[in-house]
Amino acid sequence: MKHQHANKVKEIQLSVSIDPHDFGVKLTRAIDFLCADMKVKVTLKFRGREMAHKEFGFKQIEKFTQDVAPFAHPDAPPKLLGKGVNVMFSPLPKNKRAKNPNANPDADREGVHDMKEEEEEQEEQGRPVTSAAKPKREAPTVAPVTGGFANAPFSELQVRPTE
Repeated sequence: MKHQHANKVKEIQLSVSIDPHDFGVKLTRAIDFLCADMKVKVTLKFRGREMAHKEFGFKQIEKFTQDVAPFAHPDAPPKLLGKGVNVMFSPLPKNKRAKNPNANPDADREGVHDMKEEEEEQEEQGRPVTSAAKPKREAPTVAPVTGGFANAPFSELQVRPTE
């Protein structure tokens, strides 16, 4: 019982006429889920007359399958159920899986601490949060108004020169 764990399943929804950028965003999210050892269920729903050309939907699913191949494998071929196509992806074992291209490179380095974790530890121990954990904000520089509207909320702010 100790070594058992429940598999999490995340769902990604596609459409036949998805924009290439949106497809890339959904692919990136799916890769992140797979690299976190979660299963991904891809659902493509047909709307209106799109059912007349199911081959376009299967092409989108095939493209998704090819792009996600270094990270996962489909459990079964895509199936048409009702007005949609479904396919489930399981992550490859860690030693066969490609490295996550979206991973934060700083997260793998030793000695790098997350500020939130540091703050939580200090609060748990009853100590006040140090100023090193919370960066201070600088107040905006104010200059006198020489003209313009009297009600303008940002008229008193002066732009600082960039260095």
